[in-house]
Amino acid sequence: MEEKNNPGLGQDNEPDRQSPANRYIKLKPFSFVMLIFGLVLATVGVTFFALTTGEGKVVEVVNPQKPETMERAEFKKLYEAYDEMETNYYDEIDESTIIDGAINGMIDALGDPYSDYLNEKEARQLNESISSSFEGIGAEIQEYNGYIQVVSPIKKSPAEKAGILPNDVIVAVDGKSIQGMSSSEAVLLIRGEKGTTVTLAVKRGDAVEPVDMKIVRDVIPIETVYAEMLGDGIAHIHITSFSDGTYKELLTALDDMKAEGMKGLVVDVRQNPGGILNGAMQISDLFVENGKNIFQYEGKDGKPEIYKATGNRKVDVPVALVIDDGSASASEILAGALKESADVPLIGVKSFGKGTVQSPKNLPDGSNLKLTTAKWLTPNGNWIHKKGIQPDYEVPYPSYAMLPFLDPAMEMKEGMVSSSVKAAEEMLDAVGYEAGEIDGLFDAETISAVKKLQKDLALETTGILIGDTTIGLMDKLRTKIQEDDPQLKKAKEVLLEKIGK
Repeated sequence: MEEKNNPGLGQDNEPDRQSPANRYIKLKPFSFVMLIFGLVLATVGVTFFALTTGEGKVVEVVNPQKPETMERAEFKKLYEAYDEMETNYYDEIDESTIIDGAINGMIDALGDPYSDYLNEKEARQLNESISSSFEGIGAEIQEYNGYIQVVSPIKKSPAEKAGILPNDVIVAVDGKSIQGMSSSEAVLLIRGEKGTTVTLAVKRGDAVEPVDMKIVRDVIPIETVYAEMLGDGIAHIHITSFSDGTYKELLTALDDMKAEGMKGLVVDVRQNPGGILNGAMQISDLFVENGKNIFQYEGKDGKPEIYKATGNRKVDVPVALVIDDGSASASEILAGALKESADVPLIGVKSFGKGTVQSPKNLPDGSNLKLTTAKWLTPNGNWIHKKGIQPDYEVPYPSYAMLPFLDPAMEMKEGMVSSSVKAAEEMLDAVGYEAGEIDGLFDAETISAVKKLQKDLALETTGILIGDTTIGLMDKLRTKIQEDDPQLKKAKEVLLEKIGK
């Protein structure tokens, strides 16, 4: 996949309205430009999932009562402003640039981060990147309050391996500020071929200054389902996105886990930014009793269409669902369906909060307009947009899981005082190397901890934190986060209580 812009639902923007099942879920500016907007921002980790599913009809609609554009009174001021510029501006104006700017201005005036416009060049570049290969850094991004924010990195992607986390803010790409850009524009800068390097300036949490993260682009994994047994008859299935093959992958995983003695199941959609709508519906159907609501779709007319479970296959063991703030869009449809229609407990932290649907429209000149055209609601009619879904068991990530990235190029040694030194001390403590008081001072105890780390890493014991030592420290922390996983442990505990163990 390629990089995704952001989480969200998308649909074919056709005159004859289709049901949500024939539309795709997208992720904002998942500028989901059509096809497989599965732009896994592979390029940059911005995975665009623009998979349309189902069959749609194209119906030409002609409204003879609609006035010609040139005659519409509401455009009079626009034409007058354009004529004034063309006549009196001191230099020649570029008509295409002016018109593109006007359209962008109208989109910006909506105040909706999920609506977007790509001019002809941008749309062509994006389509080429989608159709060529699934390469990039593998992260879902969105435009948020003028900044580019990470929704979630893709599992096993370069972005995840580099330490990118949900809610990280990318302020620059290869030294160029991207503040004020749409996610689609940012994607064009971040994406690139396998083996090439991109430098992202990233801010995390309350950090004042961004940290440069060098990420080598690679092919983005296309697998979306990972299954394992946790012991005691509890299976763990992690769904990383909702693509056109996810449902079949999940069925295979369920069969495998059943063969290994599955008595309870943890479904994990943490850091899953979404995907196609049909996938979310099919998967929800596995857990919801026939006749019960899966979700509701509400278009501009404000009349919700309710979609119910109708499938033949059902999961017949106790289930728990794990979510976090990187669970968005299609993941939230699944979470809402399981929580409200299947009484499945949710464990983790509040989900992202993406409850709108976007429709891309190719304009005659090759440009692309993507507008929010509808909202989706949970089975009980709740709109989770900008609110997210609260878990039944709130289990936060440990504090060390949210520590900022350490720049391997930065040398930290005796006598230094900084916030980076403090973060390093916290990391050292978390992975078992006592660094003394966590005060941001690189003192004798910090040196001793670093030397012990270097010895275990088979590196020269200099007591200086830089390069391979820094990378090794962050690798150890990543391993600890994966092994400890308090949310997964809580989900297993809840299931064991249900099955009487």
